[in-house]
Amino acid sequence: MTSNEREYVLGTGADELERLGLQHRLWSDAAHEAWKRAGLTPGMRALDIGCGPGYAAFDLAQLVQSRGKVVGVDESASFVAHVREQAMARRLAQLEARVGDVQRLGDVLARDERFELAYARWVLCFVPDPGAVIAGAAAALAPGGRLVVHDYFNYECMTTAPRRESFTRVVQATARSWRKPGGDPDVMARVPALVAACGLELEHLEVRQRIARPGESMWAWVSSWWRNFTPKLVALGEISADEERRFHADFDGLTAATDFVVLPTVFELIARRV
Repeated sequence: MTSNEREYVLGTGADELERLGLQHRLWSDAAHEAWKRAGLTPGMRALDIGCGPGYAAFDLAQLVQSRGKVVGVDESASFVAHVREQAMARRLAQLEARVGDVQRLGDVLARDERFELAYARWVLCFVPDPGAVIAGAAAALAPGGRLVVHDYFNYECMTTAPRRESFTRVVQATARSWRKPGGDPDVMARVPALVAACGLELEHLEVRQRIARPGESMWAWVSSWWRNFTPKLVALGEISADEERRFHADFDGLTAATDFVVLPTVFELIARRV
């Protein structure tokens, strides 16, 4: 594991591969709708920024088909290796994965490479310089190409119903833990202005608000996130071991059909290179 991989929020192990696979399936409808709105069709070239283990990239590759091209960029060598292995196993010759810093896309992409679509999901909230990511994406877009972003704003609105003080404290600790290394759990408040500063025309902006209820697949995703992440908050000193135990006791107590969790607000943005 490289030093960059150690910076991944939940690491790059098998448990995270599984969690990310479930996450993509539960949010793939939003991704596909956004790609359709952005005009993605067979034969196009797409850039998956911060592709991780490639779940979105696999879908993109199937949509652009063999005459198109998809390039995925990620800092994790093990995730990139997984994308390459799966691309071969799935016979997706149009999919290529490269190791690189998404804040320095110019170092990863060829000078003359251009794309009709660039996609970034839950990437900008974790990097110190989201403007550099957007600038790199803008430079890589062909005229008329579109940048599609799914990311957070008002992250700390995440709460349980009925409310639990333990949950609120852990959500606030999570936001602090992202901000300390330079991330921003409310990054989408800044993205429209960053997009405009790069010469892109904002075409679409909307909220993708969801809830999770006990027994649903979305609940399993929320649960897996906290099972994996609260130990890290303890290790970082953001919460105590007692607070972690109280959190999980309260969370596990949410079993009634009337209970639910309000998920962090995801914003969808589409901007066009004029």
